[in-house]
Amino acid sequence: MATIRERKPGVWEVRAFLGRDDRGRPIQVSKTVRGGRRDANKVAAGMTLTSATASAKVTVGQLLDLWVDQQASSWAPSTEQNQRSRVRLVKADPIADIPLVRLTSVDVDRWHARLARGGVGEGSIRNQHLVLRAAVTQAVRWGWVTTNAVAVAHLGRRKQAPRGSLSTDEVRRVLDAADELVEAGKVEPAAGVALRLAALTGARRSELAALRWDDLQDGRLTIDSSLAIIRHGRAGSPATPTLRDDPTKTANHRTVSLDPATVERLGHLRQDYAQYGPWILAVGDRPVNPERLGAWWRRARDAAGVDQRWRLHDLRHWSATTAIAQGHDIRTVANRLGHANPAMTLRVYAHAVESTDGPVADMLGHMLDGRTTIDSASTRESQ
Repeated sequence: MATIRERKPGVWEVRAFLGRDDRGRPIQVSKTVRGGRRDANKVAAGMTLTSATASAKVTVGQLLDLWVDQQASSWAPSTEQNQRSRVRLVKADPIADIPLVRLTSVDVDRWHARLARGGVGEGSIRNQHLVLRAAVTQAVRWGWVTTNAVAVAHLGRRKQAPRGSLSTDEVRRVLDAADELVEAGKVEPAAGVALRLAALTGARRSELAALRWDDLQDGRLTIDSSLAIIRHGRAGSPATPTLRDDPTKTANHRTVSLDPATVERLGHLRQDYAQYGPWILAVGDRPVNPERLGAWWRRARDAAGVDQRWRLHDLRHWSATTAIAQGHDIRTVANRLGHANPAMTLRVYAHAVESTDGPVADMLGHMLDGRTTIDSASTRESQ
């Protein structure tokens, strides 16, 4: 697809992207056109046709490589690792050799069937499908194809029951176990506070690890960054990972309130930790590795005798599910979780919203039957 830029009155630059050479470098052509906008449009149309001819040679596999090059700079390290892995899986299938312009939904359906026959799980098939769909969407934007054959293809949806949530009793048992481990000197002093913050704020482990003492002000905690783990070395020869302070997953920041008991515990921890470095959960200049929080969780969970299927991330789910079930509004819960859109909260925690349906039915029934509601009764008493 050609672009047009007016360099000065009556002089236009028309540029077209033709793809990439064998070494992955972009191939572009540009022409200078003197005259009016109509003259520039004519040249652009011709160059677009040339671009389309070049793109006709691009295979699905080559498109995936181009897509990764285009998107990689915007991905977190873990996301880039996952996406590159999924691209490699797609490229290992014969679908990668099909010219992009000849790709049809039939080809995609057959690809799904091959993966299923080969024993690939539904989750992996879905992840590979989403990668290919995103790449072809990019090709549509580039004008290389007019429709996304992957989006049109049928991807079966598996019916999956909600994962469920930790019970409040289980959460309390794990937090008590963490405190006992701290007192016994079996885990770092910050472990108990870390797990309590996870349950109270719903913060992700990478966000908790990035917390600084400067983020704590007047009983409120600002969460505006997360630690990305950049791994080095190779299998069998690992190296110390680099911890990079990045924006949060949704690239925004939020401020959440803390209860008095948590503020008090942070105050005690601050007396011991703050003089040694800026991090709430670590001593020294280096923050705690987010994976260390997972280790604290597993130690406390096992010591409490709680089912091993529960992960540290399930404290986040407990926080959201409990808040919604207690009648707190979705917007507030979404803000505490760091969801950019409350629709995400509704989709993930629909089962919790459904649990509040009974009280709504009771309230509406009271209204229809003319019975006194709590609000109206309290209003009359106040009068």
